[in-house]
Amino acid sequence: MGTRIVLATGNQGKLRELQRLLQALDVELVTQGELGIDDAEETGLTFIENAILKARHASDLSGLPALADDSGLAVDALGGAPGIYSARYSLLAEGSTLAGDNADRATRDAANNQKLLRMLDGLPDSQRNAQFHCVLVYLRHASDPTPVVCHGVWHGRILIAPAGEGGFGYDPLFHVPSMACSSAQLSAEQKNTISHRAIAMQSLLQQLPSRL
Repeated sequence: MGTRIVLATGNQGKLRELQRLLQALDVELVTQGELGIDDAEETGLTFIENAILKARHASDLSGLPALADDSGLAVDALGGAPGIYSARYSLLAEGSTLAGDNADRATRDAANNQKLLRMLDGLPDSQRNAQFHCVLVYLRHASDPTPVVCHGVWHGRILIAPAGEGGFGYDPLFHVPSMACSSAQLSAEQKNTISHRAIAMQSLLQQLPSRL
């Protein structure tokens, strides 16, 4: 049996994705949800801080090495917003904290996209640059002073209207210059080769073997 690692999420999709990525290594992934561990409180102000908080929380309560990710969209014209609040952007009012939300993912995604378009209304293409960020963090134990931190960045710009039916989140609004289409118009195979998460995962694959 290889190294058992807790994944700081209850998302089975992320589990399958990372298990495929790490299949060449002698590791076994288990989600924190399977171990009865609740989500960590994300009190950080950056993707890196929140990924570390999530990994440390899962490792502390499980006693296992932990892997966590934090991802989102940063728009230059909005000073990096929605940033760490990307998943619940429509709930964030100016100068306030996030409220609760019971909406399903599709409803929330649509509301987030609508708000982003409103915030950028009237801006020309040259001022609509944005980046998707993904930070993956691996901790050998909860107090590991040297976490593995992998940061993937995917550059693009925000369209004036959605395009494509694939993907999720902000994918229909994220134009990928190298592919001349939106992220939602890419196949899963294409996206998994060039996306922010793909970039971070490749970095993880290079660094993880020496830390197991």
